[in-house]
Amino acid sequence: MPTFLHIGCGPKRKDRTTRGFDTDDWQELRLDIDASVEPDITGSMTDMSAVANASVDAIFSSHNIEHLYPHEVPLALKEFLRVLRPGGFLVVTCPDLQSVCALVAEGKLTEPAYVSPAGPIAPLDILYGHRPAMAKGNLFMAHRCGFTQKVLSGTLHSAGFAKVAVKRRTYPGYDLWAVATKAELDDTALRALAKEHFPG
Repeated sequence: MPTFLHIGCGPKRKDRTTRGFDTDDWQELRLDIDASVEPDITGSMTDMSAVANASVDAIFSSHNIEHLYPHEVPLALKEFLRVLRPGGFLVVTCPDLQSVCALVAEGKLTEPAYVSPAGPIAPLDILYGHRPAMAKGNLFMAHRCGFTQKVLSGTLHSAGFAKVAVKRRTYPGYDLWAVATKAELDDTALRALAKEHFPG
């Protein structure tokens, strides 16, 4: 059975990942920097030494890379590539600063952009981290960098991923979704992979 590494899982399980991973065909391996969420492996994205080289078939990373400092992003992506098997792929999602900054430009920095299970989320929370969580002491929630569609695509290519597809969503997601493969893949197969893992 293929295994996907759920990076920065928090309390979530595979039913909170993608349609493609939420099946009996995939085995989930959870990794998080916060031991209190009881991951299978406690560790950071920039040092996943507890995960062997070429040991997982896929990686799912949801709203994690924006928590890194800009100089740490290439380190994390190098780790992602190291643990992926030759035919492996990455699914990554993060805030879309382009659509968020459009709200800021309209003077809506602290107005709710949407309502999440954790309550109203303002552009300020999307840019810098969820304020209520940080106020309670969870500074893992702080955001230290950010991406647009163009920058995320370029960053993944620069890290060494062979093929990349990125989808940009405005309201209510204000997010980017990317699939990146370790090996070359034809465009038809890449589109099929994206369709399997991107939200509808």
